[in-house]
Amino acid sequence: MRRAVFVDRDGVINRSVVRDGQPFPPASRAELEILPGVVEAVERLRSAGFLVIAVTNQPDVGRGRQRREVVEGIHMEIRQAVALDDLKVCFHSEEDGCACRKPRPGLLLDAARQWGVDLSASFMIGDRWRDIEAGKAAGCRTILVGERYDERHPEGFWASAPSLLDASALILADLRQAS
Repeated sequence: MRRAVFVDRDGVINRSVVRDGQPFPPASRAELEILPGVVEAVERLRSAGFLVIAVTNQPDVGRGRQRREVVEGIHMEIRQAVALDDLKVCFHSEEDGCACRKPRPGLLLDAARQWGVDLSASFMIGDRWRDIEAGKAAGCRTILVGERYDERHPEGFWASAPSLLDASALILADLRQAS
């Protein structure tokens, strides 16, 4: 079984667009800004033997507010800039009641089956309560990163860090300590 670090997209890999205390995804490739340290963090984690898999809710597609091709273009940009092993997407809105929309763990469970991942030896890194709940539901250790928004605050996470790079340092320190 392999270990993975699951990472949320908006607010962890790229900068969220924050309006009135609420985070929103970039609306176009032009608005996409990869956060500082992301490329280095992913390289360090992969060098240590972790798969790095992005898991993201993109409900604006399901709600008809964004075109799927625009989101896929943004993902193409991200994949060109960041050496992710995979990128899993839920395009559903909350009303759809799907198993893949975080806080449900479906994206993580599907990726774990596909990649042969031991979820108990893996991590979920996110900037919102939905990410933390999905990670916990999947059996991963969770790390809260980035900004705090005007919404429900996550609880019960394993650690917190200001950025993905700082979170990767926590994971690698934990890995060294365990060996």
